[in-house]
Amino acid sequence: MTQTLNLTINGTARAIALDDPRATLLDVLRERIGLTGTKKGCDRGQCGACTVLIDGRRMNACLALALSHDGASITTVEGLAQAEDLHPVQAAFIRHDGFQCGYCTPGQIMSAVALIAEGEAGLDPERVREGMSGNLCRCAAYAGITQAVLDATRVMTAREDAA
Repeated sequence: MTQTLNLTINGTARAIALDDPRATLLDVLRERIGLTGTKKGCDRGQCGACTVLIDGRRMNACLALALSHDGASITTVEGLAQAEDLHPVQAAFIRHDGFQCGYCTPGQIMSAVALIAEGEAGLDPERVREGMSGNLCRCAAYAGITQAVLDATRVMTAREDAA
């Protein structure tokens, strides 16, 4: 029996026919929609490579049954940049070498975006490390990741203050 899943993905409404009610959001994004920026790492919710925003909250897409999020708004790493303008977190990751192999980077970026939006990043490196602890980097680029999140927090706070 086919069921229709209605999602808004990166601002675009989509109706997706699902034959398997056990399909994860990660599999729908990667295999059905073609958004491969969200990575399949451990497939157990332990590494954070598949982090996306669901209605503004970060979640491991490998643990999310797609049908349980019918009607949700999903943001993936592909939905952050505005045309050629990178999101401040993406730009900060580049400035601070917040990646090495790049496999975990999309999940790290999505988690950082949510951490900053939650107001939990602050300007304390320890708070950032704690807030990002659900995202693993096998290359150990943690110093660059922490600096990128701190820098993006400053940039985004300055933009809000100027507005």
